[in-house]
Amino acid sequence: MRLGRRDGFREFAAERSGHLYRSACLLVGGDTGHAEGLVQETLGRMYQRWGRISRIDDPAAYAQTVLVRVFLTRRRPRPAGERQAREHPGRGAPAPGPGDPALLEALGRLAPRDRAVLVLRYWEGRSVEETADAMNVSPAAVRTRTSAALARLREQLGGSLAAFADL
Repeated sequence: MRLGRRDGFREFAAERSGHLYRSACLLVGGDTGHAEGLVQETLGRMYQRWGRISRIDDPAAYAQTVLVRVFLTRRRPRPAGERQAREHPGRGAPAPGPGDPALLEALGRLAPRDRAVLVLRYWEGRSVEETADAMNVSPAAVRTRTSAALARLREQLGGSLAAFADL
């Protein structure tokens, strides 16, 4: 039974880690080192409870919720002199996801909760209610935060998000 659990988790982690990493990159404004740390912590928490989690309807959605909650509760200030990488170490590819540097920079300037609501609503495609549940807030708070975050993003990107996504 133990080997089956471990293999099931490995399969899940291999299948979902890329998606989790792309979401984490958006949450942290393109800081790939921070994104990798968030994914590792998320998968570590998932592994600890995998016996129960593997039996729920949508472990992938649960993983995204864990990722957002880890992001919102964990703060990693960038040490002086550390620069944000635009490439994933060892892979030589640009940071995945909507990787336009202007968009990542603009997201990075938003408050963490604003980033989280935009990533959940528009990258993950979650409903207002699902986003509220993931963030432990009311649906009204999600609608208000989404509207304000989109307005700030539009200001930073010159008034139009159409070039980046259907936000």
